[in-house]
Amino acid sequence: MIATLKAEEASQLQLVEREDIDDEEDLFEAIDKLTSAGINAGDVKKLQDAGIFTCNGLMMHTKKHLTGIKGLSEAKVDKICEAAEKIVNYGYITGSDALLKRKSVIRITTGSQALDELLGGGIETLCITEAFGEFRSGKTQLAHTLCVSTQLPTSMRGGNGKVAYIDTEGTFRPDRIIPIAERFGMDPGAVLDNIVYARAYTYEHQYNLLLGLAAKMSEEPFRLLIVDSVIALFRVDFTGRGELAERQQKLAQMLSRLTKIAEEFNVAVYMTNQVIADPGGGMFISDPKKPAGGHVLAHAATIRLNFRKGKGEQRVCKVFDAPNLPEAEAISLPR
Repeated sequence: MIATLKAEEASQLQLVEREDIDDEEDLFEAIDKLTSAGINAGDVKKLQDAGIFTCNGLMMHTKKHLTGIKGLSEAKVDKICEAAEKIVNYGYITGSDALLKRKSVIRITTGSQALDELLGGGIETLCITEAFGEFRSGKTQLAHTLCVSTQLPTSMRGGNGKVAYIDTEGTFRPDRIIPIAERFGMDPGAVLDNIVYARAYTYEHQYNLLLGLAAKMSEEPFRLLIVDSVIALFRVDFTGRGELAERQQKLAQMLSRLTKIAEEFNVAVYMTNQVIADPGGGMFISDPKKPAGGHVLAHAATIRLNFRKGKGEQRVCKVFDAPNLPEAEAISLPR
């Protein structure tokens, strides 16, 4: 009897199959479909080698970028784009259709009821959620919790999907996943197997890791991408005002890639950000700080959360900016 119950739990919580595979397939069209539209299989292979695995993803690239792929001329790129446009509709849709599309958004529980209520149900797919704050404010702790809660079935307010974790600061600890998984009643071994982890050491390495994710996400049911933190390597690899413009341009390209991943594969992107001193913060604000990355990062993030330390072990989260959530609403959450 106990063995049967364990087997049922394993089949429920281990991600062997997607819950709604038919609906999932409708979210994106595989790049292989271009062959049925008259595109040479060799040209399709060149697109895959360049990190483009869906027709949706193809339409998110400029023709200038596509002609930069070795072996693809302007004439070939024009033909490929025409074929993709017939498969994927990237033109105007009605407001009703946009509302229907929003129904595919999944909200993943944070493990804190108060924080879930603040976020309208949890971390959203199809967008970027940024958490900024000083060290020990709870940003990475939430990332570890999301690694587990994302794998819960959707009926339990999870995402029923795998997790990709890009670590730029060396703060990922798999041993911290184990007690969190046990708290949710999940098998720690299965949870860890469903997390793909990579340690990035340069901003170029970080970007290349994002390019490699497209292949995995087109084949497996991912639901969350974590970047902890998004700005750290940029602050190391670019120094001084003389390199600031280039840094912001490269940062914008990476953030654009994150946005495309979120929308192409219906995944939630959770990225942490550091803070910097704000001399213009005002004389009435004690120890004023602002998120790093400037306006480039501010415009890319859909939802911005400000984490700070509270009393004792309490951590406070405040909605700093969001298109559909009230601003300046703060809560306390356990660390």
